[in-house]
Amino acid sequence: MLLFSTILHLQKSFTKEAFLRLVIQWNKESTYPENIIEHLNFDGTFPARWGDEKLWLAAMEYRKENIAAVRFEKHKEDGSVWDTDYVMHFDKGEMCIRLERSYRDDAETMEERFSTPHFISLLEAKGYLSPDGDLPVSRAPVYVPSSDLSSLADVILGKSAYRLPVIYVSRRFDGTLPVDIDLLASRVKGAAHVLVLKTAEDAKTLRELTESRNEYNGSAGIYYPTEAMAHRRLFAKVKEGCDSRLLEALARAVIVFANARITEPLFTWQGVNNALLNERIAVHIRERQLADQARKNAEKEVQTLQDTLDSRQQEIRRKAAEEAEKEAEKILDGFDNELRYLQKQVEELTRANESLQIENQGLKARIDESSEVPLIYSGRETDLYPGEIRDLLLTVLSEIQTSLPEKTRRYDVVKDLLAENEWQRVSEANAEEIKKLLKTYAGMTSAVRQKLESLGFEITEDGKHCKLTYYGDDRYQIILSKTPSDYRTGKNSSQKIIKTVF
Repeated sequence: MLLFSTILHLQKSFTKEAFLRLVIQWNKESTYPENIIEHLNFDGTFPARWGDEKLWLAAMEYRKENIAAVRFEKHKEDGSVWDTDYVMHFDKGEMCIRLERSYRDDAETMEERFSTPHFISLLEAKGYLSPDGDLPVSRAPVYVPSSDLSSLADVILGKSAYRLPVIYVSRRFDGTLPVDIDLLASRVKGAAHVLVLKTAEDAKTLRELTESRNEYNGSAGIYYPTEAMAHRRLFAKVKEGCDSRLLEALARAVIVFANARITEPLFTWQGVNNALLNERIAVHIRERQLADQARKNAEKEVQTLQDTLDSRQQEIRRKAAEEAEKEAEKILDGFDNELRYLQKQVEELTRANESLQIENQGLKARIDESSEVPLIYSGRETDLYPGEIRDLLLTVLSEIQTSLPEKTRRYDVVKDLLAENEWQRVSEANAEEIKKLLKTYAGMTSAVRQKLESLGFEITEDGKHCKLTYYGDDRYQIILSKTPSDYRTGKNSSQKIIKTVF
């Protein structure tokens, strides 16, 4: 299961040699003695591997794309398996860091606690991390001075955004903070920025700059770098001291957001491994082609010589040609066996990767929904995609909240449920995609078809119309004209689609 994923931008000084040196330093200086691998030294050659079956570290290089990848794997006594991956794309200056955990069949427990990789702190300490605009990527909070309130106001007003989400924690009226700000920044290092006013006196000025849209009196806001994720505001449950629940909710929200982002295959250990295997397959195919051509050329030359030799010499040449052909067949058989092995390995790895992705999505959805005593039990409907039912329920609650009068029990309960449950708002994002897609709809082009299919619609043609079936469920069908004559067709169709499935 994917626990943590982020992509960081690195300085040009972060070379391949610096990367491997820092990985070795990270392992040798681990605060957990059981994580340290003995005799860990890199001589500059790839691939490399150290350790044993239960604790190992491996490095590989994909020269074609100037990528280096490192995986650290640890098998614990409780049956859990931890994988930490660092994949560096030097041409792009970006590194993907991922932490995953899986469980063997004999696992004794399935705990949820984890810490973001300490490797990020080493990157910061060495000065390798590139800033995110005018903000440093750091494990420490950023204290916004009076002279820079306009930058924070722009984030709150949606006028500016950073690559990473911004968490703004407001001070209470007495100047205290509702969370341990240093611990929060450490928990979300590499996944978000944590901002707080340097002095409480600046709160009034910030409120004027933001037209009263800012968080205040101990509330906290999360500002995401994409319009698909709406701004979130969370409140402390205690009036004094630090609220650990608020800290956990803030950390969980930004980490879930980071994990939900699509990661390109070559930014993952599995993707780099598959690319190398495919490269080896291509080389073997080429070698086979060359060997086969060489055999044909040799046979042609032998035939030419045979035509000019007497019978005895021809017999000698014939036997020599047979021996040469047998040897060539052995070589080609070797190529075939190696090729089949590599192809089988790629297929197995691809299937394993797809299976793990499905498992991760399912487990993540279940863990997000789980609690010690379920608030609501599941019915007979099943998710059309991971987390769909939960997403729809929370979206409905969000819509209901706007119609409830404040200072009522219903309003407070719905508000509390929404504050305590993080969700991806997939249905809302998909509805916006449909609006944009069909706003100027003029016909079923290949681009429109491809986008609709990516959103889960199966498309079949019926005369002048297309039938859209949501995830193959016949209960949810929408008819769309292939070549609409009314300019309002797209708008009307998008409203019907949204009402039916989102």
